[in-house]
Amino acid sequence: MSTAAALLRQARTRAGLSQRALARRARTAQSVIARIERGQTSPSWDTLERLLTAANYEMVAHTEPRVVVGSHMLSEVAGILRMTPEQRLQEVKNVSEFLHRVRRV
Repeated sequence: MSTAAALLRQARTRAGLSQRALARRARTAQSVIARIERGQTSPSWDTLERLLTAANYEMVAHTEPRVVVGSHMLSEVAGILRMTPEQRLQEVKNVSEFLHRVRRV
């Protein structure tokens, strides 16, 4: 079972709602809820958020970088320290633009 499927089923059952009742609240078909809960389809972020809101839950995302032993990032520290302030700002700009493009996908 996918994470979205488990999350939706848990939210719905904790809210005391049937699939049909949740579907009515979310203005969608009961079959949509059933397919998601069975893992037959993966909802978009917006769809999952709408369904969870209909079950009186709020979806909150939290991300943070993981520290990985032996990470290539540690080997880049010396190179970063050799950069001029302008080069560092350019790197920050490049990463920011990359992350902005990735989030839009």
